[in-house]
Amino acid sequence: MNLPFFVYGTLRPGEINHDRFLRGRTAHEEPARLRGAVLYEGPGYPYAVEAPEGEVRGELVTARPEAYEELLTWLDRLEEYVPGDPRNLYDRVERPVVRETDGAAVRAWVYVAAPAVEARLRARGTRVEGGDWRGVG
Repeated sequence: MNLPFFVYGTLRPGEINHDRFLRGRTAHEEPARLRGAVLYEGPGYPYAVEAPEGEVRGELVTARPEAYEELLTWLDRLEEYVPGDPRNLYDRVERPVVRETDGAAVRAWVYVAAPAVEARLRARGTRVEGGDWRGVG
């Protein structure tokens, strides 16, 4: 099953990596929210950290079917995600995301801070108030 992607940082429309990775490869992009997570500032990009009280704003991106596998590979590379690697900066996880247009919950891939990164952010990171990175980076 090809899940859509929830993007909340440099992959959002108007941000640096949107054109580089997503332009021409998506069938649909729409505003959405990830409940149960908060954002922390990173070095030029944010990290979502799972937290029951939080909410992160971003976009739900549906890849064109013929571009899905290539896009998944590129995004894993961009996020420095390798399944099972303890050196990961992010982990790719499946989570429900709420579409802004109709409030429907949709299962999507989300890149969240890997455990070691998450621990550092919780200890001494800077949280993005309001859960929207746009304008912070």
